[in-house]
Amino acid sequence: MTSQALQRLIPTFKARSLAWWQAVEDALPGGRGRRSLWSALIALVMAVLVTLVWLAGRYEASQLQAELERDTANAVSDLRTQLTRHVQALQGLQSSHPSEAFWSLEAQALLRENREMLRIEWRDTALNLKRSADSALRSPVFERVPRSETLSEAQQTCLRAQRSSGASYSRSYFLPQTDGLGMEVMDMCLPNTQGGVLIGFTVVTYGLQELISERLSVGYGRRNEISFTEPDGTRLAIAGTQSRGLRVFTAQQLVDLPGNTLVLRMDGRRGEPDLFPNVLTALVTAMSIALVTVMVLLAKDSRRRLKAENDLAEALAFRKAMEDSLVTGLRARDLEGRITYVNPAFCEMVGLTAEQLTGKLAPMPYWPPEMVDEYKQRQAIRLAGNAPPREGFESVFMRADGTRFEVLIIEAPLISVQGQQTGWMGAVIDISEQRRIEELSRASQERLQATARLATVGEMASLLSHELNQPLAAIASYANGSLNLLKDPAAVPQTLDDVHMALRRIAEQAGRAGKVINSVHDFVRRRDQAREAVAPQALLDAIAPLVNLQARKLQVKVHTRIEPKLPQVLCDRTMVEQVLLNLARNGMQAMDQPGSTERVLVLQARRAGHNATLNAEHGWVEFSVSDVGVGIGEDVASQLFTPFFTTKAEGMGLGLSLCRTVVEQHGGHLNFEPLDPRGTVFRFTLPAVLLDKITA
Repeated sequence: MTSQALQRLIPTFKARSLAWWQAVEDALPGGRGRRSLWSALIALVMAVLVTLVWLAGRYEASQLQAELERDTANAVSDLRTQLTRHVQALQGLQSSHPSEAFWSLEAQALLRENREMLRIEWRDTALNLKRSADSALRSPVFERVPRSETLSEAQQTCLRAQRSSGASYSRSYFLPQTDGLGMEVMDMCLPNTQGGVLIGFTVVTYGLQELISERLSVGYGRRNEISFTEPDGTRLAIAGTQSRGLRVFTAQQLVDLPGNTLVLRMDGRRGEPDLFPNVLTALVTAMSIALVTVMVLLAKDSRRRLKAENDLAEALAFRKAMEDSLVTGLRARDLEGRITYVNPAFCEMVGLTAEQLTGKLAPMPYWPPEMVDEYKQRQAIRLAGNAPPREGFESVFMRADGTRFEVLIIEAPLISVQGQQTGWMGAVIDISEQRRIEELSRASQERLQATARLATVGEMASLLSHELNQPLAAIASYANGSLNLLKDPAAVPQTLDDVHMALRRIAEQAGRAGKVINSVHDFVRRRDQAREAVAPQALLDAIAPLVNLQARKLQVKVHTRIEPKLPQVLCDRTMVEQVLLNLARNGMQAMDQPGSTERVLVLQARRAGHNATLNAEHGWVEFSVSDVGVGIGEDVASQLFTPFFTTKAEGMGLGLSLCRTVVEQHGGHLNFEPLDPRGTVFRFTLPAVLLDKITA
């Protein structure tokens, strides 16, 4: 952020009573420091606010938790008090020396008054049942499961009660009921003594669910959920209600009974503490929110400015990255012709650094010395505005090492944001490699044309035979006539004149035949018969321009497939290129028929099987040309390679015959086969040469 931006922000700070912020701004010269301070201040205020609210909430929550723990402790105390009263009531029942009938009446009265008691038993010292009473308020608790199956718990409890001479409680156990449900119960055993002598036991079966419901639910279950749990957290009985959607507070207290320990758990749901429990917290919160709001507004304004600066920096960096990654050289000049900018591609092209080029005037260091005057005149014309804009022209540049290379220069006026021309912007493309490839292509085409002459020799054979037969027949006739005239020893001068005329005719006809032969010789003598090692890719690339030219004319798609890492082949390059060209042309012409909807020509090179007739050091490379034309009929297939046999109205029938001859001269084999569902594929093989044989 600049100093001007700071000056614009100062009134805003004063208007919001934040004059102290100005001193901090002045102390930090960079935008990064301001952002860091803002972030730290916002974080501090938010931390204070959150801490205050959190502490207030924690305080109120601790109050609620303490209240619940007090209720739990009171509930445990009430429960112990009630159980102690039960023990006293049972001791009163034992001290009255009742009869069995009276005992039953008293026991039923206790069961009606205490619903948590499910069954009272009177047992002798051997724990044999003398009398029992079940609660009349529900079905007998041991109706489904006989009492004998659970008597072991009562026996152990009574033994502990006998040793302690007081009431003892058993562990809780589960009893299934006739309604398909069940309940958790526990036994309490109270020894009955007279004069210090044990005369029996009173056993009471408690229902844990009823114990909570009757003794604790009324006083503590309105806002809490009360439950008995085992030490591992397993719930044995539960009572009370819970309001959903509120916060849960939990308190636990041990109910330490003689012989057994239960855990009383109380879950209380309370509303969340108020956000602002007191006025001070609300005031601090309001001031903090106001301060944060001011800082947020300031941060947004600074963020907008920083975003604009970052966007501009990113745009400049992106443009610089694009210019640096271009392979095309870029050169900017002012209206006087002075270089103001060059990209790395241009520097690499001429072998000079940007510092060596920037600010240079004509003559430029990359101009060849012999062309300086010409380039000065051309630059003067362009700077004067007489050259058409964006029109490319070719030139020659010189690298720092003195080598020359051809370039294509496309230059256009450099327009500023105000719409004024400030110079010239040029794109420089190195076309030396392109020119070299064009020269190679031209030479390759010349070789193909020479090979095509050889192919046309066969087509000219019939014409040559006719042309040569006439002079040769005339020569023979004149010679025979001359011999017959010379046999007569009495030849007259007239006869001698006839002989002289015949000899002149013979010379004329011989000269005519010689001209015909020389014309054919001149047609074919331009090529070399030497063989060389050639990559299959190079053979297919050499014929690609001619094949693609005819393919575009006939609307044929050409696909080239070359197996990776193919060895080179030993061949007469020109002749093999002519074979591939002839097969490709035949394939495209075969698809130029009515009814051919899809026209695809496939040129392929791959490894082939070994030919046992040749040296085992050589492998084989197979070339194939596939088309989807109308195919070859059986009547044509038998005569396809016969010289002078053709299905074309303008053909001579020597193309495929010549192709097979060329392939066989290289030791390979040319054949064909139909494709499914339609079309034909021609295949021929050429010997491959190992790399060490080539280098040797």
